Amino acid sequence: MTDTLKSLTETTYDSVEGYRRAAEKADSPALKTALNQRREKREKTLGTLNAELTRQGADAVSSGTAQGAAHRMWVDITDMFERGDEAAAERVEEGEDHLAGEFKNALDGQDLDPAEREIVQTCYNEISAGERFGDIIEKQYD
Repeated sequence: MTDTLKSLTETTYDSVEGYRRAAEKADSPALKTALNQRREKREKTLGTLNAELTRQGADAVSSGTAQGAAHRMWVDITDMFERGDEAAAERVEEGEDHLAGEFKNALDGQDLDPAEREIVQTCYNEISAGERFGDIIEKQYD
């Protein structure tokens, strides 16, 4: 197992939590529904990554990164000043850009073995759809 795969899995966990918090923050029922649907898709991606980790003998990821925890703390602080759909959309868009960048960097690098690369590429397809979703809702609710 590579450290890259574990790191991507932890960051994906952060993303699941980010969607959960964004849905809680959103006011619009339609946005809440869309965010929860994306969260469910991201949970499946997390499951795919965790399955590869456990196949390789590692523990499944059940918590995020320190960076993700710090970001969630920042979101909690900013929640005191901003709420609603615009804030939720902004947080999702920021998170999706970060996650897509992490996956792209991993795929551009040489750290993944062939089996991991195939799984990461498959997951990147869902991550890319999430990034497009983030861009759309950010424009819609800006």
